[in-house]
Amino acid sequence: MANTKPVPPPTSNLCIHASPARRVSVIIVVWNAKKYVQECLASLHKYCREAYCEVIVVDNASTDGTPQLVAEMFPAFKLICNSENLGFAKANNIGIAHSTGEYVCLVNSDVTFTDDCISPMVEYLDGHPDIGMLGPKMLGPEGTTARRSTMRFPTVWNNFSRALGLDLAFRRSRLFGGLLMSDFDHQTTTPVEVLNGWFVLVRRRAIERVGVLDPRFFMYGEDLDWCYRFRQTGEGVVFFADAAAIHYGGASSSNAPLRFYLEQCYANWQYWQKHHNWFSQVAFLVTLAIYHCVRLLDSIFRYVFSPGRRLESLDNLRRNVICLQWVRQPQRSPSEMRLDRAGQPQPEV
Repeated sequence: MANTKPVPPPTSNLCIHASPARRVSVIIVVWNAKKYVQECLASLHKYCREAYCEVIVVDNASTDGTPQLVAEMFPAFKLICNSENLGFAKANNIGIAHSTGEYVCLVNSDVTFTDDCISPMVEYLDGHPDIGMLGPKMLGPEGTTARRSTMRFPTVWNNFSRALGLDLAFRRSRLFGGLLMSDFDHQTTTPVEVLNGWFVLVRRRAIERVGVLDPRFFMYGEDLDWCYRFRQTGEGVVFFADAAAIHYGGASSSNAPLRFYLEQCYANWQYWQKHHNWFSQVAFLVTLAIYHCVRLLDSIFRYVFSPGRRLESLDNLRRNVICLQWVRQPQRSPSEMRLDRAGQPQPEV
């Protein structure tokens, strides 16, 4: 297992000593998300500048002008430019290693702040020393509707229920809708098993106990694994309903949707390999195959009987076929499946 323990920064450098009110290091990882990152950073500065002591932007070798924009428009923020796309987890770890705050706030580049949501989160953690990780309410682009930002740890049963669509048929049932917590309305502050990694506030002390993100997770799954390790170490994980921010979603994955969907499948497989036995791993692959078989049939049906949505149905059909091909050989990473930059399979040479 890779060593994911960080080296604690010198205590004398912690920015908690610079100002009692500004104890948060904000870390934002970016990859080709120029159209989102300007809004993210501008709203962060506008509403939360009294809450953070530093903002660290880690760019994963963007080619759309993102690092130039950050350097020009936000010179007070620390910009770290990687020479290649190192993935979400590893890039965040680089930011954590350069941070000095008592609290570390990991924020996706497609998040927009509408108020100072960081300060009440810090206040909550100050009053609850047993909590190591806190996540706010996720709002949709219109800024009002609460979206799902929590989940439960995956099991064979809740994956099977999702594969057959039982979580959609019985949204209020914990028995069938357990994985994505469709039974939870996200209106109450409560302990949860998993906080989705779009926006979390974490104690540095907890990171020193648990370790940083596992860099073997390239794009997805690192939040699931981190929450599992937090709970195993006795650090509480809590959804905080009294703070919220907008999350557009897909800032980086929209550049190659099929590739990143495969990354999600592969990350889930990595999680099962890391934390479950052989039988459970096989059961996960079976439920994943069932999931895509069901949706493949649905895509064919919609393609035939909904002519106006044939392009969408064709995209879904292609995605399900590619994922079923991957399930046959799950040891292959998406980068080994010969997908081009658009996420389409390349012809054999």
